[in-house]
Amino acid sequence: MKNEDISRLCDSGMISCIDIHFAGLMTRLTGGDIPGLSLAAALVSSSARDGNICLDLSTVAGKELLGKENADDPVICPGFEAWCTELQGSSVVGKPGEYRPLILDDRGRLYLFRYWDYQEELAGLIKKRIGEDIKNIDHTLLKEGLERLFPDDGLSDIDWQKIATFTAVTKKFCVISGGPGTGKTAIVAKILALLIEQKPAKRLRIALAAPTGKAAARLQEVIEHARGDLHCTDDIKEKIPVETSTIHRLLGTIRHSPYFRYNDKNTLPVDVVVVDEASMVDLPLMSKLVQALPSQSRLMLLGDKDQLASVEAGAVLGDTCDTGNKHGFSKRFCGDIETATGCNIHELSGGNDEPGLQDCIVELRKSYRFRSGSGISRISRAVNEGADDRAAELLSKGEFEDITWVELPAPDKLPAAFGKMIVNGFKDYLKARNPGEIFRLINDFRILCAVREGPYGVVTINRIAEQILGEEKLIKPEEKWYQGRPIMITRNDYNLHLFNGDVGVILADPMMGNERRAFFTNADGTLKKFHPLRLPEHETVYAMTVHKSQGSEFNRIAFILPDRQSPVLTRELIYTGITRAKENVTLYGTEEIFRTAVVRHIERTSGLRDALWKD
Repeated sequence: MKNEDISRLCDSGMISCIDIHFAGLMTRLTGGDIPGLSLAAALVSSSARDGNICLDLSTVAGKELLGKENADDPVICPGFEAWCTELQGSSVVGKPGEYRPLILDDRGRLYLFRYWDYQEELAGLIKKRIGEDIKNIDHTLLKEGLERLFPDDGLSDIDWQKIATFTAVTKKFCVISGGPGTGKTAIVAKILALLIEQKPAKRLRIALAAPTGKAAARLQEVIEHARGDLHCTDDIKEKIPVETSTIHRLLGTIRHSPYFRYNDKNTLPVDVVVVDEASMVDLPLMSKLVQALPSQSRLMLLGDKDQLASVEAGAVLGDTCDTGNKHGFSKRFCGDIETATGCNIHELSGGNDEPGLQDCIVELRKSYRFRSGSGISRISRAVNEGADDRAAELLSKGEFEDITWVELPAPDKLPAAFGKMIVNGFKDYLKARNPGEIFRLINDFRILCAVREGPYGVVTINRIAEQILGEEKLIKPEEKWYQGRPIMITRNDYNLHLFNGDVGVILADPMMGNERRAFFTNADGTLKKFHPLRLPEHETVYAMTVHKSQGSEFNRIAFILPDRQSPVLTRELIYTGITRAKENVTLYGTEEIFRTAVVRHIERTSGLRDALWKD
């Protein structure tokens, strides 16, 4: 291995100039030329930018990175044992617990120090919470409250919402997972009501947060609605907060700094923290949040463990739930559940009498969004299980009214092929004049794309949509701020209370002589408006990526896959895209691309799962 080989990797696009720079920095710090170190440093830097927490050397050791077809000599990684030995002899590589730029653990996983530190802090604090019982719980009062808020419906099914609520009240750390429509967010109000009933004289300090402004607004909307329907006193309802914030805002963003106002030295003044859409939270942010929590506070994470992982590094929710593996509850916890809820789940016991992380995770299994046997439900389940044959067969049969498969048209045929879909999808909201009705109709339909660039990406599809709607005289795309233009904010602006993912519409404002304004909705349904020139970064949004759609739901969607393979095409992306729809999905693609995506699973290298489950 030669240092010029690393430059060749950069020329091939396998690593970037940033990775080369980092590798050079490590070499200068050691004061010597260690090609094995340079390669490892470049690869771990590249791996972190791809969303991984670490680089597992065993997965690349001895492998050919560039073949002879790319140059005179192939580029081959050192053997595993020799590579680890070489790195251990470097002054910039330390063992776990040491303060060095790079950390190599005993399983051959190489970390940038900051990611190692984030992982260990998070794992240690979660395990500490798991090992500490909540004291002074009035179990008689709790049982009465559970019976009141979750009355027996006479069915034999296990009420997993009831079990999740009991778990959240009795644990310092709790994860409530489940697919779309299982009621993850809706039960938050019931959980908070029972917590408040435990100590009605004390004002519980409750923080409700989500990773994005859009998700935070959705959380607020759901809790406001659910709070009014609770079977509890008005005094208890009054004490349930509805105001939400982003995690960044909760922690107190410091401009031009990666640090927050609240941290392990200055903890948040909270007793309970609820985080919705936790699958979207990356490792650094989750670690900083947990470090900022007082030791006595409760932490509840809500999310779909099978959805797309965070854009940035890590798959915290998936690692915490040990996605892909099953863990039975402890015998003791099964007994506590039966006593408090009447639900017999002893058959789900793992045979272990010691409580642990498995007792802190509850998966909701009944969807209230999709009817039994719906196409969306059945196909999303097949996708989630990686069953490409079953998923493709269900689509090709065409026996479901709520999901339709359409062969992907050629790029030059897109305007003709998509014309009817685009006009029917957007004409109602574009013809409406009442802002309230416009915002109701705009969320009826959306186009989702797997990729941003290319003939089937967001940029192209938005341009085609404007072309078609312009030809139909529904919009005037030659005007920048045309009536009805849908826009999505792409950068947070805390001064304007506009956040990444917020969707608004450009409309004539009769209060300002019909000048155009950008209208958005508040969580309570009221409208706010801004001069377009005041808006932070934004883009037209007839179509959006599946990543941007997380936390949203639409009555109908058109989901467009590209015509060629891409690393972003995974079962998590397909599952997330399909399940954004409540009523109907039209999926455009080719069978080969669809099948490959369903089989491919997001694999992010991390030691968090081992730290939580295997110690």
